[in-house]
Amino acid sequence: MALTGPAELLATWEAGLAERAAGRALLLHRAARPGAAPDALLSAPLGERAADLFALRRALFGDRMEVTLDCAAAGCGAALEFELDAGELAAARPGPPEGGLPVAEGEWSLRFRLPGAADLAAVAAAHPPDEAHARHLLATRCVLAARRAGREATAEDLAHLPETVLKRFAEAAEEADPGAELTLDVACPECGAPTPAELDIAAYLWTELDAWARDLLLDVHLLASAYGWSEPEILALSPLRRRYYLELCADA
Repeated sequence: MALTGPAELLATWEAGLAERAAGRALLLHRAARPGAAPDALLSAPLGERAADLFALRRALFGDRMEVTLDCAAAGCGAALEFELDAGELAAARPGPPEGGLPVAEGEWSLRFRLPGAADLAAVAAAHPPDEAHARHLLATRCVLAARRAGREATAEDLAHLPETVLKRFAEAAEEADPGAELTLDVACPECGAPTPAELDIAAYLWTELDAWARDLLLDVHLLASAYGWSEPEILALSPLRRRYYLELCADA
């Protein structure tokens, strides 16, 4: 991975301030793969995107990731803390299956591709009334080929995909792309009850980038005020030299 410089990262952060979660995730993915075409980022399987974001996190802030949450057991609420290794999670990058995901159920025989960010955004924009409709919209977007009772399925057929087919598709996608969702059961040290913890790497990384950007802009302000340097000149300094100049300002 080509490490993105501070000026580019600040531009990513600035653009993300006006975006919602999906837009911020796309901006972060673009920072992780600056040479990739926008369509490639939008169609990348979700597990591949997660691996790219873990690799970006590792390059920017290191391997160690600290996660905190509250115990979900009634009457407990103890603070839980655990660590993850961004390097290990970045390496979990299974490729999409050749020819798609085969699903056979009753009279149905289908091949699906793995969902990407564009699919999730399209389903969200359609405002499905419930989870069942959302699953159906996502599945039909990912269909590569479908046959019903030995003949090619029509659009009307696909509009009535049975729940059993949707379930098989979800199971096949989860098996083929396990990195799409990271869910852990964390045992509470106080009561022993397990608490499910789902880590959204895009949201986690955005929080870190936001804190980093605000700290860096404060450094720019202090050094510009003390020395009259421009923002590009200050950003061109290594973090070590920038910190040294800040220490000199504090001692002056």
